[in-house]
Amino acid sequence: MMSNIKIIERKMTNEEFAELVEGFRENEFEHTDVHQTSERISFVVVDGNKFIGSSSGLAYKYGDKYSGWFHLTDVFITKRFRGKGYGRDLLLTLETKLKSLGIQRIWTWTAGYQAPGFYEKLGYEKFCELEKYYLSGHSHIGMRKTLDFF
Repeated sequence: MMSNIKIIERKMTNEEFAELVEGFRENEFEHTDVHQTSERISFVVVDGNKFIGSSSGLAYKYGDKYSGWFHLTDVFITKRFRGKGYGRDLLLTLETKLKSLGIQRIWTWTAGYQAPGFYEKLGYEKFCELEKYYLSGHSHIGMRKTLDFF
């Protein structure tokens, strides 16, 4: 019997993608008994109705229990308002919310040209650096922090 199995370069069909998702879900249940979901938590800074910036990310849950880690996906302040403490205030406000939910750790990615120093000032530590990640030669840096519960 001849096998017709081959590897081809193309996008998955919607049906194939659904099968992939179901396969990962099946594997997850085999190892954890509970499907992981995510909940976006975000804060916005406004001046009246003018957007100044935001911070947000994903809190992962198993049922109604948070996993303990939060993935910070963005902290952004419009250029005109940078350097005035709004980014710090946004992140600290978000961290306070996470602590109230029992989330103990936070992590994010930042570019070497963006904000590693900003995160370090707020108690984050580098856990990973992908050197020369960007065409400019800058690194892609993973930052994390254990939230203080005192």
